[in-house]
Amino acid sequence: MILTVEGDISAYYVQTLCLLFFPGSKFGVEEKPSPENPEAHVCFVREGDTFRATAAISFQGRSVTAQGELNRSDIPDASDERLAKVAVGRAVFGAGKELLGYTPPWGILTGVRPSKVASELILTGNGILRSKRILRDEYFVNPKKAALAVSVAATELKITKSVSLHDTCSVYISIPFCPSRCAYCSFVSGTSGRLLSLIDDYLATLFLDIDNIFSVIRSLGLTVSTVYIGGGTPTVLTPKNLRALLARVAKNVDVSSLAEFTLEAGRPDTITQEKLAIAHEYGVTRVSVNPQTLSDELLVSIGRRHTVDEFYRAYELARNSGIRDINVDLIAGLPGDNFSNFSVSMDAVLSLAPTNITVHSFSVKNAADIRKKEGFALQLGGGDAAKSVEYSQLRTKNAGYRPYYMYRQKNTVGNLENVGYATEGHEGLYNVFMMEELHSIFAVGAAAVTKLVHHCAPRTGTSKIQRIFTPKYPYEYLRDAEKIRLGDRDVGIPSLAEKIQGFYEAKEL
Repeated sequence: MILTVEGDISAYYVQTLCLLFFPGSKFGVEEKPSPENPEAHVCFVREGDTFRATAAISFQGRSVTAQGELNRSDIPDASDERLAKVAVGRAVFGAGKELLGYTPPWGILTGVRPSKVASELILTGNGILRSKRILRDEYFVNPKKAALAVSVAATELKITKSVSLHDTCSVYISIPFCPSRCAYCSFVSGTSGRLLSLIDDYLATLFLDIDNIFSVIRSLGLTVSTVYIGGGTPTVLTPKNLRALLARVAKNVDVSSLAEFTLEAGRPDTITQEKLAIAHEYGVTRVSVNPQTLSDELLVSIGRRHTVDEFYRAYELARNSGIRDINVDLIAGLPGDNFSNFSVSMDAVLSLAPTNITVHSFSVKNAADIRKKEGFALQLGGGDAAKSVEYSQLRTKNAGYRPYYMYRQKNTVGNLENVGYATEGHEGLYNVFMMEELHSIFAVGAAAVTKLVHHCAPRTGTSKIQRIFTPKYPYEYLRDAEKIRLGDRDVGIPSLAEKIQGFYEAKEL
């Protein structure tokens, strides 16, 4: 897509708006004009308390121009940045809607966390009903999506009031290995024999980093609230290696004091009774057993390499393991799926009565294998995906689940969302803390991202967030881990502990 932007507005933000109507578009300078390559010109100006934008979009021989304008008094509590984004959003939304005859369900909300806007509205005294109306009328959000966002926000607020976030943090531990690569996956995970052979060396290095990060946490006087072991597929580890990993965590923190301890088992073909017994022994309170679909044909097409029967076997093992909470993931809108298949999967999962169900909308990144297939394209309206997502929301509600966290991704079928549902009291706390940036997340391992949050007071906003990245691939992590952990005095690179300490010292200032 050819995009030009004028005025004091983020070009990246405008790109995310354009992706609502042209999913999968690229914005490189090498893009060439053609009837099949959309073009957009967006201009923003501010005149006193008036924020005005114009968007002109051309595609397949048609051109449409629309404007977005609002005054400060229209959204009194909004910042200048928010007002500018709303004006530009309205302009692009109007032009895209008229040009393509398509209305994005989330209106002009493009961010990862649509419930954040709903939370801000509730906390500024608007109440539930008025917050829904504002999302609908000012942000053009579909009424059902507005209700969902407000419901998630209300649940998150209730959760954060019920747990202590003062001087607490969470820890994420990355196990970036899988038995095979799913066709839609964009996570960095080792699947080849060569990469899987690195596991022993990887764990040896990871254990040093686990010791180091917990030492840093203790020096800061923080209490660990949740631990999340993710991937990849952590249960790709042998029982011996899994025991060693969990023992290393237990060496550093009293696991009985944790509000939640998650092991993202994920792939049914890696789950055994012995591994679950080890997890229960070391205090794991939450596991995921994720089929994504209960269609053997689809499982083959997306490269899962396990069967529906294997999922049921793994789920039964998890249910009998003594672990408190089980999460099951499904994906709506998988290539080749339809509403009939999805509804069968949804009903079957509900019949198992897990405490957590997460429904993802199919999203594909540039690195995913399926994106590289000739002829692959994301369908604008989402096809059966929108109907499937709506069905999941209705069925979970009727079964006694409530939505407790939500996020969105770029290039998602139908511009839809990912939602976590739980029975009351069984919500995945780490998901809420991480997604809503309520306290610091200390992360170790390949592709792990430490997210330092300026303060831990729930929902009062954060003035500063700092992210610290580790190398993506296991071999890069092994190469650089010691330098990251200890720093490099010769070239002036501070250690991880020094970076974290510097952030917290600056916070006190």
